[in-house]
Amino acid sequence: MSQSNINLPPYLKALAVLLLIVVIVFILIIGKSLLVPLFLAGLISILLTPMSDFFETKKISRVFSTVISLLSGLILFLGLMVFIVFQIGSFSKDIGNVREKLNVYLTQIDKYILENFQIESGIGNGIDKHYLIDWIQSHGSSLAEFVFGTIGSLSIVILLPVFSFFFLLYRDHLTLFLAGLFPRHDKEKVKKEILILRKVVQSYVVGVLKVMVILAILNTSVLLGLGIKHAIFFGVFAAVLNIVPYLGPFIALILPVVFAFLTKDGLFYPIAIVVSFQLIQTIEANFLTPKIVGGNVNLNAFATFLGLLVGASIWGVVGMILIIPSLAVLREIFELTDATKPYALLLGEEKNNIESIKE
Repeated sequence: MSQSNINLPPYLKALAVLLLIVVIVFILIIGKSLLVPLFLAGLISILLTPMSDFFETKKISRVFSTVISLLSGLILFLGLMVFIVFQIGSFSKDIGNVREKLNVYLTQIDKYILENFQIESGIGNGIDKHYLIDWIQSHGSSLAEFVFGTIGSLSIVILLPVFSFFFLLYRDHLTLFLAGLFPRHDKEKVKKEILILRKVVQSYVVGVLKVMVILAILNTSVLLGLGIKHAIFFGVFAAVLNIVPYLGPFIALILPVVFAFLTKDGLFYPIAIVVSFQLIQTIEANFLTPKIVGGNVNLNAFATFLGLLVGASIWGVVGMILIIPSLAVLREIFELTDATKPYALLLGEEKNNIESIKE
C-alpha cells in the first residue's frame, strides 16, 4: 500500500514553523535550570574529548581518561577564578581614590551648569560613601537576585560536572543513538556528519580561546605602555568580553577609559586607549578571527546579532555565549537535507549566498 504525501499550503507551513519556534523558546525558558548545565556540559565535553582520546591511546580506560580530563579542566578553571579574584581585589583597593577624583569632576560640572544655565543640579556634593551604603541596603534584594542570576544556581554547579562526565563517558553510545534516529540513511555517513558537527564546535571554541589569549596580551601590553594601573585586569577583562560579538568589545572599552580619565591628567590617555583598542579590534576582525577561527561558524552578522538578543532574553549572559556555537551546529544540520538548505542559506554569510544564487 503506497503512502500518500500530505502537501500543506505555504501559509500553513509558515504557521507550523512559527508554532515550532514558540514551543522551543517556551521549553528553553521553562527548562532553564536543567538545559543550561546540559548545553554547557555538552560544550565542555566536546572541548575535553581530544584530551580523553589522547589518554585512551595510552591504554588508559575510558572511565579514568574521563576523570583525568575533567580534573584537568577543573584545575584550569579554578586557576582562572583565583586569578580573577586577585585582580578584582587589587582593583577594588583604588576605588576610594577614584571616588575622590570623580567628586572633583562632579563639582566642576555642577559649577559649569550653575554658571551657564542657572540650574542647581546637586551633583557638586559628590558621591557620599554613606549614601552608597544606604542605597545598597535599600536595593539589597534586587542586587542579590542579580548576583545569583549571573553566577547561576547551586544545581547548575552540581549538574555541570556530572553531565560533562556522562557525555564524555558515553560519547560513542550517544553517537550510535543519533545515527539510529535516521534509519533511512547510511549509519556510517550519519556518524561522519556527527563527527563533523563536533569538530565544528570544537574548532570554533578553541579558535575563540586562542584569539582571546592574543587579545589579552595585546590589550595588556598597550595599557602597560600607557602606564595604566591594573593593566592585566583591564586587558583580560576586555579579551573575555570579546566572546560576545559586537557588544562585548564596546562594553570592555568603557571601564579602562573611565578609569584612565579619573586617574590620569589630561585626555591623552583615554583617547589613546580608545584608538589602541579600536586598532586591536580591527586586527582581530580582519586578521586574527578569519585566520584562527576561520569559517567554522560562517554565520552572517544579522543572524549573529539577532541570536545574541534572543540568547540574552532567554538565558542571559550564558545564552549569549552558547547561542553562537548552537547556531553554527544548526546551520550545519540544515545543510544535510535539501528541504532545510534555505534555512542554512539564511544563517550563512552573504558571500556564500550570492555564489549559491549565481549557481
